[in-house]
Amino acid sequence: QVQLVESGGGLVQAGGSLRLSCVASGRTFSNYAMGWFRQAPGKERDFVAAISGRGGTTDYADSVKGRFTISRDNAKNTVYLQMNSLKPEDTAVYYCAANQRYTIRIGAYDYWGQGTQVTVSS
Repeated sequence: QVQLVESGGGLVQAGGSLRLSCVASGRTFSNYAMGWFRQAPGKERDFVAAISGRGGTTDYADSVKGRFTISRDNAKNTVYLQMNSLKPEDTAVYYCAANQRYTIRIGAYDYWGQGTQVTVSS
């Protein structure tokens, strides 16, 4: 079992930045690929970014490429999502998730955090 706790969400103006953190506990963190997903009101949960267990592989949704950066610190059991140049359409609840195999498929992730709200005002 892996427990995930996100933090770092909040209200920011368009063009601003936020850094989300997700702390994991319960298993060897480096054995798990990590992903960030988001869900806007009335919409499905979508892939945002993923990173492999040792950090050597990353992927991003087209909508966030060049603005968001996923990273991890395995010594701290933490994965981050640095979000720059935020847009109102980035407003959503952001979730981190863990899976033993690297994937960007939302359905493949076994463990999920409770989510953190990000609101971008225009």
